[in-house]
Amino acid sequence: MNYTYIVECRDKSLYTGWTTDLEKRIVAHNAGNGAKYTKSRRPVKLVYAEEHETKSDAMKREYAIKRMTRQEKLKIIKKGNIIPDARRIKVQIHT
Repeated sequence: MNYTYIVECRDKSLYTGWTTDLEKRIVAHNAGNGAKYTKSRRPVKLVYAEEHETKSDAMKREYAIKRMTRQEKLKIIKKGNIIPDARRIKVQIHT
């Protein structure tokens, strides 16, 4: 499965990405091995995730979300569209 996700960073900024393994990706972000953007903004917390059949669909959705304003992103986060399995992902910080 492929996922598009949004994390909230320590400074309250939002980062959007896509992955094939949501839990592994969040752990990587918090270990400083994720995106350059999140490296200095740890810890990150998963606040939104969508499941997609194909990598292409996940990447297209990532692109669409990245073009949204912060307010638009907050609206989709508020709707609570997070896949059930994602709720169990805990913030893990590696220093």
